[in-house]
Amino acid sequence: MRLFPTEKREALQASFVRAVINLTPVIRSTGGWVKFLSKDWQEMHVSLPLSLKTRNYVGTIFGGSLFSAGDPWYMIMLYQVLGKGYVIWDKSASIRFVRPGKGKLKGRFLISEKEITEIKDGVAKQGEMEKSFLLEWINKEGKVVAKIDKLVYIADKNFYNKKRRSKKSH
Repeated sequence: MRLFPTEKREALQASFVRAVINLTPVIRSTGGWVKFLSKDWQEMHVSLPLSLKTRNYVGTIFGGSLFSAGDPWYMIMLYQVLGKGYVIWDKSASIRFVRPGKGKLKGRFLISEKEITEIKDGVAKQGEMEKSFLLEWINKEGKVVAKIDKLVYIADKNFYNKKRRSKKSH
């Protein structure tokens, strides 16, 4: 089930990977569900329902659920898109609550071709870079409930290993 309109299709392999992801205990514990994963890993849709698992003291979606259900995806997507020649780490994240989360929320994670080119060019020139991504949790009325800003570190694997060796020798 797609939560957002997209021209991309979910291939059978991506559907299988999505099912495995949803069964992973650490992902299941967030309360979120991956509903769509594009074949090229550049787009993912996640659903976060209000449930006993995600409900806070006042009956809305717990901020920790909003944060954790959106946490790993940009790093994982970049790893899949860029490949094993890169080191990718989550560097920091912040969340801004806009309104209470009630009912089922949806989040769309998207990495554009332009962003991929910017990342590859930046890393080729500097060896490493940081890139910010924004996730918005949206309610059924289409209103933003929360915004998560993720800062991801991306480096050429050889550059990163040399940098680490240099730090260890000092």
